[in-house]
This record gives sequence, C-alpha cells and structure tokens, in this order.
Amino acid sequence: MMRPILTAAALCLALPAFAETAQLGTVEDDVGTLNPEELTLNRLMSDIARGQTSMTGCAAGYYVTKSGRHEKARRIFEACAEDGYTGAMTWMSQLDDNGLGADENPDAAAAWDRRAAEAGDPVGMFNYGLDLMRGRGVAPDEVAGRAMVDRAADHGLPVARRLQSAGYDLDEVTPDADNWKYQPLF
Repeated sequence: MMRPILTAAALCLALPAFAETAQLGTVEDDVGTLNPEELTLNRLMSDIARGQTSMTGCAAGYYVTKSGRHEKARRIFEACAEDGYTGAMTWMSQLDDNGLGADENPDAAAAWDRRAAEAGDPVGMFNYGLDLMRGRGVAPDEVAGRAMVDRAADHGLPVARRLQSAGYDLDEVTPDADNWKYQPLF
C-alpha cells in the first residue's frame, strides 16, 4: 500500500519541474508547431496567408464578415473562391456589390456571380440572372437573365421559384431599401 502512495507523491513533486519546462501557447521551431491555435481568427488568417483553404475555413468567412471585419472576410472569401468554393464566390459578389471592405464594384460583383453560375451554383445562377435582368455590372439582357433564374429554379432554389411565380417581378426579391441601387443612372 505504501508503494502506490510514494509513487503518487513522487509524481506530484515532479509535476512542477515538468511544468517549468513546458511552455504554454504556440511554439514554433524547426520541427513544427507545438500547440497550434485552432478555431481562431488568427489561425484562419494564417492559413489563408499560406494559401491553405478548407470548407470550414471558408464557411467561417461568414462569421468574419457578419462581425464587420470585411477586409479579412474579403481575403478569406477571395482565397476560397480562387480554390473553387462557389459559396465564397457569391460572398465576394455580395461584398463587391455593397462596398464592404473595398469600394462598391458592380462589375466585379457580376463577374463573381457569373463564375459561380458557370461552376453550377444555383445561388450564383440566380444572382447572375438578377444582374442580367437589372443590367447591374453587365449589359442588361432580360431574356438571358430569366433563363439563369429558370436554371436556378430547376436546381430547386426556392427564391428562384418565387421570382418565377411572381412573373419575374424584381420587387418580389428586392428589399425596398435597395431600390435606389438598381435605378438607371441616366
């Protein structure tokens, strides 16, 4: 009985010595990183800077932009979009269309929507259809715009089906507060 107690006592006395040699936090050396940050914005931005994207990292861009850190969100979404994540393409469009993290750029927004549509994303199809119907960022083309909306509806996108049911009345899917943005400039 005495032996287990002595062993436990020896371990307790040794723990402070081990604790002194252990370093808390991230430690990088020539063999790798000890205790790397996980699930933090710092880690995500570090991964993006190294050209490493992932589905979870790209999805985290949503929380970054919703927290108002639009410049960081743009870096995340742009890297993810370049790696083929269509959801990131539609977020880049949203950022460019609304001037979040950079100047408003309807041409770039429409280009992101087109890329997402061409990659087969129903949201990209719907958004590019709206761009074409409105002539925002691209030359207006009502017929091509409706065809894009129809493709999105064929993929099951509820908002596209709603727009079809409303006879393609854009007021059905446009908040009143945004009407000024879609008015012709001349």
